[in-house]
Amino acid sequence: MKKHQDKDDSSIVAGRKPVQELLLGAPERIDTLYLQKGRQDKNFERTIQRCKKNRIRYRIITRDEMNRLFEGNHQGVLARVAALPFADLDELLDGLADAPLPLLVFLDRVQDPGNIGVFCRTLYALGGAGIVVGKHGGGFLGAAAMKASAGALNKLPVARAVNLAQALDKVEERGIDIYGAALTDTSESVYEASLYGPAVLVLGNEEKGIRPGVMKRCNRQIHIPFRRDFDSLNVAQAGAILVNEFARKL
Repeated sequence: MKKHQDKDDSSIVAGRKPVQELLLGAPERIDTLYLQKGRQDKNFERTIQRCKKNRIRYRIITRDEMNRLFEGNHQGVLARVAALPFADLDELLDGLADAPLPLLVFLDRVQDPGNIGVFCRTLYALGGAGIVVGKHGGGFLGAAAMKASAGALNKLPVARAVNLAQALDKVEERGIDIYGAALTDTSESVYEASLYGPAVLVLGNEEKGIRPGVMKRCNRQIHIPFRRDFDSLNVAQAGAILVNEFARKL
């Protein structure tokens, strides 16, 4: 399998056979598949159909764009892949109560791979059960996230959901409390709130926070009270404070 690291520190798999092997054997690892514009053959159409079947994002781009992504012989097909295998969400939920800290964290379109990696160091060290990320829209869990995690992402289970809101519906069906990190009229200070486990904590996008459709699934909202007028903390900092409070109280 031909690989190299692209400019975003994510892995690129090149060539028809290696990409087809990924599509058949581990489609969940593919973040984006690239096809060269102008190719019209059976393999081209079959690849598109497999992308649609597995809900894989694909893009049709020019040869020059392909060459910028990968300098070698790509045969008109490239796949951007995650640096780690993904866990099954149902299995994560089954084992949630047995984790040293029975807390599973959902990341709603958190963009910065470095922040994700740093946060995962804290979550793993404090015993968290794992993280759940959306299939599209969040930071890519490639080499940059792996490096920032200092090895934690090699040990911490990570599940990927096509639709985070629907994944939270599964959580709700199991009677698990869902906490959303947000400052609202009804949110509680995390220092004063009674926290119960097993639980799920949802952290939102660095600028926009948790999306409304995802927030609707959160039956409790918590925030970090500031003692000075300040804009915000990044996700790694805020997440570490919140997870530490769960570790103290659960």
